[in-house]
Amino acid sequence: MSVRVRVYDRTGRLVGPVESPRVVKTDAEWREQLTTEQFQIARSKGTERPFCGTLLDNKRAGVYGCVCCGLPLFSSQHKFESGTGWPSYFQPVARENVITHEDRSFRVLRSEILCARCDAHLGHVFTDGPAPSGLRYCVNSESLVFTDEGDLAMLADPVGGT
Repeated sequence: MSVRVRVYDRTGRLVGPVESPRVVKTDAEWREQLTTEQFQIARSKGTERPFCGTLLDNKRAGVYGCVCCGLPLFSSQHKFESGTGWPSYFQPVARENVITHEDRSFRVLRSEILCARCDAHLGHVFTDGPAPSGLRYCVNSESLVFTDEGDLAMLADPVGGT
């Protein structure tokens, strides 16, 4: 099974959408790859404490990718200070790369956001964000890995690379 996502090519340009194989692993395989906290958040739908995430105050230019499969998810160009204690973005790097699911945990209806390629739990999206989207993608730092803008070519996906 595959998904259609946007990826970076060897020149550091976002391309696609391209067909990319879904990333499916057992819990044991994810536990080998991730730290305990990353597994709890990304694979078990946990939430890190507010104002504690390592990427909350990151001001460098670059891309935030999925900690599980590396798919590019958010750009520093779309990051904003929401005051909520979690990294926040007004849109994903590509709409194909982030999917939403209805979340009724805690007896509240919310929209959970997931990585489109591996179903990693990222956080939630809310309708109280800034223009132009009016959305706030509220994301756990533990669900993300950051790549500096100058290193985007290193993210080249063999499926979408040139």
